Amino acid sequence: MLNPTSFISLALDSLTIDWPYAHTRGKVRESFALPDKRRLLVTTDRLSAFDRILTAVPFKGQVLNQLSAFWFAQTRDIIPNHVLDVPDPNVTLAVECEPFPIEVIVRGYISGVTKTALWYRYSLGERHIYGYDFPDGLQKNDPLPAPIITPTTKGETDERITCAEVVERGLLDAETWEQVQAAALAIFARGQEIARRGGLILVDTKYEFGRAPDGRVMLIDEVHTPDSSRFWVADTYEARVAAGEEPDNFDKEFLRLWYAERGYRGDGEPPAATEELIAQVSQRYIACYEKLTGTTFEPGTYPAEERIVETLRSFL
Repeated sequence: MLNPTSFISLALDSLTIDWPYAHTRGKVRESFALPDKRRLLVTTDRLSAFDRILTAVPFKGQVLNQLSAFWFAQTRDIIPNHVLDVPDPNVTLAVECEPFPIEVIVRGYISGVTKTALWYRYSLGERHIYGYDFPDGLQKNDPLPAPIITPTTKGETDERITCAEVVERGLLDAETWEQVQAAALAIFARGQEIARRGGLILVDTKYEFGRAPDGRVMLIDEVHTPDSSRFWVADTYEARVAAGEEPDNFDKEFLRLWYAERGYRGDGEPPAATEELIAQVSQRYIACYEKLTGTTFEPGTYPAEERIVETLRSFL
């Protein structure tokens, strides 16, 4: 079994390359423009939570890149996506799309403890939340009668809005928004079906869409990864909920809870991640990949920077 501890010091935190075209650096991904409406997207090992980069986790970037490639292939019949090729375990060659100014959040369960979470507002007695009417009698972590979409705007602080407001505010036209909603719900249903085969429950997720140079609406960014989605362990879900316990999670929530237990929730300087924590997160991401894809994770060469830079330069 792969021991991530041996690779912690080699985790891919940054890239050094002289790139002649536009280059942007996000929390996790770096985007390298090409002159023909294509982009090379590099998924690093950086791990973010609480809206900041906390550490780097070996093999996390490869897991996210290859897991997204798996899901893009599994959902290509529902809507086109931006993937053209995966020339390296950490690199995706993609169509350069114009991202839509919203994130599409799909929720299949009523959960959450923050003041904006569905369960928090429902527990206060609200039954009309984010434009939806909810029935009486739901308990925390119950499945919703049907999955719902709760979009958010993109910006320094994401704002949750109703589906109607997407069109009312002019963020998208009605026809495009209908297409996006239908695709999001279909992708989520496909994701729940495949996750169940691997013993996991896809609880909720985030999708991003954009418009390709030829005018088509495309699925972009990442799909059904531990960074963008919440997964619960299916075998223990019913027993834990019946006992009033939180479901076993298989996503980034494990990391958030570790920090919260140490008094950190996003303000001030975070405690340093321990080697034990980093190794556990790496093992969880790899296990999630294997459960969802049904294949064994094959680690790329480490350190990863040299092979990634060589891949990028091959496109110049």
